[in-house]
Amino acid sequence: MNCVIHRTWLAVLLVVALVAGCGAGSAVSDLGLIVHGGVGKTADVRLTPGQRFSLAVDDNASVGDSWLMPDLPDVMVASFISEEYRAASEEPGAGGTRYFVFNAKRPGTTVVTISNCRRCPADRVPADEQSRRASGEAIFRITVA
Repeated sequence: MNCVIHRTWLAVLLVVALVAGCGAGSAVSDLGLIVHGGVGKTADVRLTPGQRFSLAVDDNASVGDSWLMPDLPDVMVASFISEEYRAASEEPGAGGTRYFVFNAKRPGTTVVTISNCRRCPADRVPADEQSRRASGEAIFRITVA
């Protein structure tokens, strides 16, 4: 009987430890070099192999922002790590910054396009002229040397 209770407690502790490892602490803490972009802008990014970097865009879901990276860059030049969001404040509707985090790999050049479809339905086609004007792409030219 004592052995069964001991195994039960071990199982409970294991589950608690696993769940705790999956919480907010699992976000990337090192964003590396941060390069800001936005709709209609092109940014040139120069890096060295092994350097961590983040492509950043202002993001506010409450006004309809919906950023995504439709295609990965050349994985020989830059490897994608994660997508992160950091709120500017705890105020409702305040917005924040969305980061697309990478590691520079080998010398070369690649392009990362991040697109925003503001106030778009699920098909990501702007529903009206105002949505079309606010939507677009942020382009980042990545050079690793």
